[in-house]
Amino acid sequence: MSVYVTGDTHGDWMSRLNTNSFPEQKEMTKNDYVLILGDMGIWDNSKREKYNIDWLEKKPFTTLFISGNHDNYDILDSLPVSEWHGGKVNFIRPSVIHLMRGEIYNIEGKTFFAFGGASSHDIRDGILEKDDPRIKKWSHNYSKMFRINHVSWWEKELPDDEEMKNGIKNLEIYNNQVDYILTHSPSASVIALLGRGLYKQDKLTKYLEHIRAGTDYGRMFSGHMHVNKQINEKDILLYEKIVRIL
Repeated sequence: MSVYVTGDTHGDWMSRLNTNSFPEQKEMTKNDYVLILGDMGIWDNSKREKYNIDWLEKKPFTTLFISGNHDNYDILDSLPVSEWHGGKVNFIRPSVIHLMRGEIYNIEGKTFFAFGGASSHDIRDGILEKDDPRIKKWSHNYSKMFRINHVSWWEKELPDDEEMKNGIKNLEIYNNQVDYILTHSPSASVIALLGRGLYKQDKLTKYLEHIRAGTDYGRMFSGHMHVNKQINEKDILLYEKIVRIL
């Protein structure tokens, strides 16, 4: 059994996870895993997206992912909730699986705490409703940074109180000790170090800092920032790299 981790894919699984880019899959089976750290690319249920998900389902490994700030929460929230390896999940396909916020999964004797979501940084010009006339006006103006509510932005990119309480409760069950923490957003201290004041703190970065400080963990992997960077011995940011952790 092997476990690999990579950063945001934004739906471009055919580039990131093809055989040439990821030749290790030639030796993998459905009992091996690739973990995507948010912004998986579940967007619109289009024919193209369904075709690409089917392509991913046919890969020899099982794909696991947490949510990001550009995943469609209307779609994710509409899916049935199931149990898998000790935690709650949504099945996109039998071997394409969404790991839900605050859940802990046991995989081959290792524990994985998952907590997706992050604040969008590309919304300087606002969140527009679908019928806003500015959408057409700004669509080819690349200086404008906006998102469309329930099309390219979802309020649920940040967790609610119940999800945060669920994470704390589950960690307490494990005596605040896990092998791996998987997030999309970095914690407050990490994002402050990277952004040097550019990025605002939010309830999720602060929550993850609380989790980080109060949990005995082996490694914490985060996406979102579109960099491959090892912050210290335990905290690692990933983007296009695919790293084996088990």
